[in-house]
Amino acid sequence: MSHHDLYIMLIIGGIFIVLGILGFIWSKVEESSWFNTITERIDVREFLDRSQESNALRIGGRICIAVGIVLLLVTTGFFIWGMPR
Repeated sequence: MSHHDLYIMLIIGGIFIVLGILGFIWSKVEESSWFNTITERIDVREFLDRSQESNALRIGGRICIAVGIVLLLVTTGFFIWGMPR
């Protein structure tokens, strides 16, 4: 593994963290817009289906952040303790 590969891993880890944060933000925006319009809708099934979407975005965001942190930690470890040859 060259240093260029490690920089690529750092970038990918950062991208995963940014995507996770965007997933959280997207779920909050979608949830708040959904709850603001809930008084106009009377379909309970649609309400339950849509509430699961925002939860899925949050879970996906957590997974992306976890993968990004792991990538950053592994890459930092390779930088600190050296790379296997």
